[in-house]
Amino acid sequence: MGERELKGKVALVTGAGSGLGEATAWAFARAGAAVACVDVRAEAVRRVAGELAGLDVPVLGLGCDVSDADQVADTVAAVAGRLGRLDVLVSCAAVDHTLSVDEMTVEQWDQVIGVNLRGPFLLAKAVLPMMRAQRSGHIVNIASTAATRAWANAAAYHASKWGLVGFSRALGVEGRGDGIRVTTIIPGGMKTHFFDRFADQGIPMPDASNLQDPANVAEVILFAVRMPRDSALQEVIITPVTETSWP
Repeated sequence: MGERELKGKVALVTGAGSGLGEATAWAFARAGAAVACVDVRAEAVRRVAGELAGLDVPVLGLGCDVSDADQVADTVAAVAGRLGRLDVLVSCAAVDHTLSVDEMTVEQWDQVIGVNLRGPFLLAKAVLPMMRAQRSGHIVNIASTAATRAWANAAAYHASKWGLVGFSRALGVEGRGDGIRVTTIIPGGMKTHFFDRFADQGIPMPDASNLQDPANVAEVILFAVRMPRDSALQEVIITPVTETSWP
């Protein structure tokens, strides 16, 4: 397929202010798609949208807390109103608190579940009517290898990502009859700001040589969306070659 093969398509990417979300927004824009960049950090996402505008594709930068039902509904309505349709949803937004269960507050637990699991549900619920009307669409949920294994001080994160895999599988069954495909991407460690909190908490940082470029994961997302219409790439695990904790 050519560089601009997604021209005329519209992708909404959450967590687009940095990391994998930003890399994914760039990947879709380079493929010719219009991109709605969404992030709770409005200033960051507007920066990304401004940079993407240089690729000569329609771009929006919208601030939104994906755990807030009203904000999600308003954001999806704004994307539909300004870009006319919605073909791809990529839920990248995620948070974590690296704490043991006894140290974690109820509010911290709720925030992790709210962003990582409730957010993809709210977004899917908001975009499904449009995709059903189009008789096509692709929802990509970003899980983690935390959905396939477990370590200490990440119970909320594990719960959210394991739950996201289950949600995605069920959503894929529901969307099948309307031509809506669902893919779960399960990445290993990436070179993103996600690990910045480790330094703040005195936790040893992972060796950067054992982390992958988020642009590599973004290419897998594009690959899933480019699959022929009669096939669905349901789940993909992508890890750094040298990631020492996998398998």
